[in-house]
Amino acid sequence: MTKRTSRIGIDTGGTFTDFVRIENGILVTHKLRTTPDDQSRAILDGISELSRDAAADIVHGSTVATNAVLERKGARVGLVTTAGFEDVIRIGRQTRPELYNIFVPLPRPIVDAGLTFGVSERLDADGRVLAPLPVDEVDELPSQLKRAGADVAAVCLLHSYVNPAHEQAIAARLRAAGWLVSVSSEVLPEYREFERWSTTVVNAYVSPLIDRYLARLEQGLPGRKLAIMQSNGGSISATLARTQAVRTVLSGPAAGVVGAQAVAAAAGFDRIISFDMGGTSTDVSLVDRAIPRSTDSRIGDFPVRLPVIDIHTVGAGGGSIAFVDRGGALRVGPRSAGAVPGPVCYGTGEELTVTDANLLLGRLDPEFFLGGRMALDVARVRRIATGVAKSLKLSVEALAEGIVRVANANMERAIRVVSVERGHDPRAFSLVAFGGAGGMHACDIARELDISTVVVPRHAGVLSALGMLAADVTRDYSASVLMPAADISHRELVQRLAPLVRRGRQELAGEGFEPRQIRITEQIDVRYVGQSYEITLPFTSRFAAEFHRRHGTLYGYSNPDRAIEAVAVRVQAAAVMPKLRLSSTRPRTATARLHASRTARFDGASRKTAYFRWPDLRPGANARGPAVIAGPEATAVVPPGWRFRIDGFGNVIATRSSKFKVRSSKS
Repeated sequence: MTKRTSRIGIDTGGTFTDFVRIENGILVTHKLRTTPDDQSRAILDGISELSRDAAADIVHGSTVATNAVLERKGARVGLVTTAGFEDVIRIGRQTRPELYNIFVPLPRPIVDAGLTFGVSERLDADGRVLAPLPVDEVDELPSQLKRAGADVAAVCLLHSYVNPAHEQAIAARLRAAGWLVSVSSEVLPEYREFERWSTTVVNAYVSPLIDRYLARLEQGLPGRKLAIMQSNGGSISATLARTQAVRTVLSGPAAGVVGAQAVAAAAGFDRIISFDMGGTSTDVSLVDRAIPRSTDSRIGDFPVRLPVIDIHTVGAGGGSIAFVDRGGALRVGPRSAGAVPGPVCYGTGEELTVTDANLLLGRLDPEFFLGGRMALDVARVRRIATGVAKSLKLSVEALAEGIVRVANANMERAIRVVSVERGHDPRAFSLVAFGGAGGMHACDIARELDISTVVVPRHAGVLSALGMLAADVTRDYSASVLMPAADISHRELVQRLAPLVRRGRQELAGEGFEPRQIRITEQIDVRYVGQSYEITLPFTSRFAAEFHRRHGTLYGYSNPDRAIEAVAVRVQAAAVMPKLRLSSTRPRTATARLHASRTARFDGASRKTAYFRWPDLRPGANARGPAVIAGPEATAVVPPGWRFRIDGFGNVIATRSSKFKVRSSKS
């Protein structure tokens, strides 16, 4: 395919929209406030400010689909299903988020009452027809959907993952009548009707919004090739994203993990915990030499059973709002100030945020926020903080420290979820902190987890956008097997995989990729007979032994004598893109160039603190904490008891002194 010299990665967050352009090996970054009313405005403005190359390829991660589900602002979905099973999407799995609370309200269904239509057809579990598809009922569906006020249609029939003929016939009739249709055998051809239907309905729910959003972007970017980041860490064409919009719902966080792994690997760290703290939320993932993926995810109240990078998210970010609950306790998040009105220090917000607390503690350089492009109003923050502090009978400084410690506790718990709770010792990993706020909190959190090394990448504030340029173009495929492993041979499993491999190669070739660029990854889902959920493993002749080993790691036990079952096979076809070549310089040990010395607050005491400007620090520069390192996109804070050095790539590598142990939870 035609090679282009210029590529732009764009990540739209709750507060800022980040841009990274790589042109002829030169990397340029940019940041703009997100425009919540229409995210495409900030994107088009940023591109025009960043690049005049009308032929530049663009890879974009969007929150449009995610926000539509979380805020319940998607399309009205008409669900067509097998007669007698109209309520599957409402009944769900009967699991309760609070086991002992009998008054937990049911989540509002994503399909409104009166928008489900049963068709008198039926297949058995092997795909044989028990009741043929009634043509007269199918012909009535377009008018029924219109009268009910549906915007789009989702077609989800029993056992269509084995035999999709009935679904395809219904979809063809609806499409001929002009309906936008999501079909479960196309979106997720796997067993488990509730998860398959939920995934398909979510796809239908967000597809019209994504379609209109991408249309506005393409109209403003004539002649440019636009790709959209997926939740699995790869990208797809904008054309495919319009019909498979559900694959984009966690695209920004996924790109962050891809970027963190690429930067950390270049710096010599292959076992990392990625810590992405943005304005609204924090996303963490454990990367043990390979990016972890899962098919068990949720968007809001709804399961989405597609391959995604295994990320845990909490509602704590730089814009998270601090408040006092009804019991008089200080709380932080999940509500965020967002881009509008933003934190108090931005000049319009009225509620204190984590960013405001860091400013009060001296952990932000108000003269060099965003490289000096944006002023922070310290006096305004202090005035509003004084009122809140008085109500709690605290000093302003104690309030600010309390806000930071509460936020840190939330984020620390998230890291424990992806490490300790899954059988990993966090002390064996380095913490890679990015996002606009990650570098300010990472060392404190690392101390609590007894992690000795923190890496804050040179371009931490735009790392998700950088990760989009490191991502391959990927397609995922799956097929159900549902057979005891003893009853199916390795050769038969290879035959099940073959059509998926063939389809992946053909579709990527259709996008212009050459055979030498395409890499195929084969996997298999395995479980013990009688279990409800499975483990996804690399497909090899020894997958059974690997299953027992992995089961022991994840759950603390395994039983090699117990029969296992092959549930599904999976294929990922990837067109391998050119890898990022980050420029580096051989470090030369030197004392870091000091910009200023001021007072900042750490652990309840005011400390003389060194302030550095990131662009002034050459590879090899080093110093002891406490220190604040302000950059054009992000800030790194090095507390007392830590020291830092600048590596050859310009990253801050912070290490903890052995005499500073984990702080007691009673302190």
